[in-house]
Amino acid sequence: MSDRELSRLFLSALNNRSVNGIALAAVGGYGRGELSPGSDLDILLLHSGQFKPDDLLAFVNALLYPIWDGRTSSADIPRSVDHSVRTRSETREAAREDIKVAMGLLDIRVVCGDANLVASVQSDSIDDWRKESRKHLPLLRESMMHRHARAGELAYLLEPDLKEARGGLRDINALRAIALSGAVDVSLERISKAESILSNIREALHGHSGKSRDRLLFQEQDKVALDLGYSDADALMSDVAQSARDIDYLMQLTWHRLDHRVKDGLGRILRRSKNTSLARGISVVHQEVVINADAFDSHDPVLGLRAASNAAQIGLPLSLDSCVDLAQSIKHGADLLPNPWPREARENLVALIGAGNAMVKVWEALDQEEIITAWLPEWAPVRSLPQRNVLHRHTVDRHMVETVVHAAALTRRVHRPDLLLIAALFHDIGKGSSEDHSVRGSRLIKPLALRIGFNDEDAHTLTLLVQNHLLLAATATRRDLNDPATIDSVLAAIPNIDTLELLHALSIADGEATGSGAWSAWKATLVADLVRRVRAAMTGTTLAQQPELDAQQRAFAEVAALRVAVTMRESDYAIEIIAPDKPGLLSIVAGVLHVARLDVRSARTRSHGASAVMEWIVNLDPHAPIPTAEKLHEAIDSALNDQSDLEKQIQARIAAYAKRPTIPVPPLEVEVFTSASTDSTVLEVRSHDMPGLLFRIGDAVTRCRVDIRSAIVTTLGAEAIDTLYVTEIAGGPLTRERADEVVGRLREMLR
Repeated sequence: MSDRELSRLFLSALNNRSVNGIALAAVGGYGRGELSPGSDLDILLLHSGQFKPDDLLAFVNALLYPIWDGRTSSADIPRSVDHSVRTRSETREAAREDIKVAMGLLDIRVVCGDANLVASVQSDSIDDWRKESRKHLPLLRESMMHRHARAGELAYLLEPDLKEARGGLRDINALRAIALSGAVDVSLERISKAESILSNIREALHGHSGKSRDRLLFQEQDKVALDLGYSDADALMSDVAQSARDIDYLMQLTWHRLDHRVKDGLGRILRRSKNTSLARGISVVHQEVVINADAFDSHDPVLGLRAASNAAQIGLPLSLDSCVDLAQSIKHGADLLPNPWPREARENLVALIGAGNAMVKVWEALDQEEIITAWLPEWAPVRSLPQRNVLHRHTVDRHMVETVVHAAALTRRVHRPDLLLIAALFHDIGKGSSEDHSVRGSRLIKPLALRIGFNDEDAHTLTLLVQNHLLLAATATRRDLNDPATIDSVLAAIPNIDTLELLHALSIADGEATGSGAWSAWKATLVADLVRRVRAAMTGTTLAQQPELDAQQRAFAEVAALRVAVTMRESDYAIEIIAPDKPGLLSIVAGVLHVARLDVRSARTRSHGASAVMEWIVNLDPHAPIPTAEKLHEAIDSALNDQSDLEKQIQARIAAYAKRPTIPVPPLEVEVFTSASTDSTVLEVRSHDMPGLLFRIGDAVTRCRVDIRSAIVTTLGAEAIDTLYVTEIAGGPLTRERADEVVGRLREMLR
């Protein structure tokens, strides 16, 4: 309708003169045919310069005044017209100076007049855009960043701007422009559904408001939902959120690929890719983590989680192609996770979600291909589920992801970081129905936890955390903390100190992720005070207790000879080592296992008589030979006699790992307990897992001339907690000064 009326006005304004050398062209949204009821008309009047200035002005006025005055034959023609009058050369110059003009011209389309003139401008515009892409694309990115800062994220706003916000319609135009530059491939077909949804909603919004307003206000949401056949406004906003996430995901992936195109010394793009092996079946290519094509042939159900956790832990995105291939593999039933999950799968999930901010883009990639819901069907009902209240900034699923990001910064405060992270990820899993979400969530989390591979005790703890995740904040702000009944009410729900410290960290993470409206310094202080009072009323300890030895282990320990036994289990290896005790033994054995490329997941050691009894649980590096008792016996025996070669090999492996990218991690935490044992001082070391960690911890302690009498080592995802019972070489616990010396050495060696 607009084209027909503009053509009539154009020909009328020409007053029977020839159309040669003059044309009316649509640009921008009008050029793409995306006019909504409230949209402006973006037009360009092109001429070859044959008009006199006065004649040209008279022509333009004759064309536009009927529109401005509302004297057109169609009510569908907007009165708001954004127009320019230029020659071909003026148009080209304007595009070179203004990226908005350049992008608008990419969609130029003839409405009436000299089609050859419009075609020439179109050819100029596309050629210049491609030739100047190195200049244009950074400017486009900068303008988008400013726009996003102003308008926010479409997926998570209560009253979003459908056009300007991050993930909105203007971002689709930017993706088209990037694709047209030829700098990188852009999978525009991935967002065709999202574009259709947002365009329909925008058109309905304009129809209701009667204005060119793109912000979807609360009072308009129910009306728009009704017009478009949605059950309610929540369903409408869920579609908005998911569409925006689809668009933003493709945008972030596109920028990443632009940033990491492989170039030679002259800045030329290279076709050949460099592959760096990362883990079994997984490589780094073009700064993306890629699942090797042949890895799918092994039907490894942990492959996807292993790739995701490795990507998050080194801070790189997971390849789009790998996500698509993984989704297809799962869809065809080739790589389904068993029930319960093996330990490796659970630990990779914990390592993925424990990576802080780096996990968000990996999780989003998996979610885009519906891999998350294949692994965790409970995630589907909360996916892009809106929370239409002033406290929450995000959809339910994104809020839980944000909560786990905040929880990752608190893992050093708890003894079970894996339970904290899992509770954070699923604390609102019960939302989406009329039932109290804490009650419903506590019912959903237990079978989910058991399927992931947690035992009954851990599943019970997770149930308590989800059921009571609002307890501390609600009690601290609504009850009298000086009233003993207040403390008793928390004690009735929380059975021990371990669960209390987990609930405290979860409360902080949940509050911080919700925003300043739900969490403040005042509330944090009240909650901390409540926790302190409840803890004082509790008995027990969070310290790991020294392992007990059976009669057979004690008997062999008294022989004081080296003995190694290896047992292959379902997904890992159990290794028992009994060796003559000596200062540095823990470090030496840990070093031997590291050089053998065995990843220590847990260890329990205790001295007895002249020997030490050690029980290790390890995973095998994909490129390592299967461990045998004979080879390990030989390696340990050699290292006990001379460990200089062992140290060189470990340093070489540490140096090799240091070349890999990694995410920033907080420094290690060391806590000293001087009264936890009658004959030892207890050191609790909490740190990010790293190559040779246990070797370096043991070496640092030994260099202080301190003996490790017992050790309980646990690796949970990417976090390690090592509890060391240490004494002086001659026996007896350490003084506070000696303990501080050991702590200082540990901090120095693990900095």
